[in-house]
Amino acid sequence: MVKVTYVEHDGVRHEVEARPGLTLREVAIQGGINAIEGECGGACACATCHIYVPADWQPLTGSASANELAMLECANDPDDRSRLGCQITLTAEMDGLTVLTPRSQR
Repeated sequence: MVKVTYVEHDGVRHEVEARPGLTLREVAIQGGINAIEGECGGACACATCHIYVPADWQPLTGSASANELAMLECANDPDDRSRLGCQITLTAEMDGLTVLTPRSQR
């Protein structure tokens, strides 16, 4: 199992354990993280699973594809840490990952 911590804009932390192979969107929804909606079902067709990945985790989460970057243009408050949770698949190496949710999402 891999532990992921979702930190809401107000500092509330949610720790979720999940198996590798799931996306951060799937993990958040299964874990009841209300700040992640994922309305498109994980098809990279909306920005409702927008998260911020801290710089120290970015080498493991990889870079956004051109399609993901286009969707992030629709996100509220994107910055250089912005990613879509549906586009990051958990690996065992990501154990302990912490991501932040934008203020604009619940």
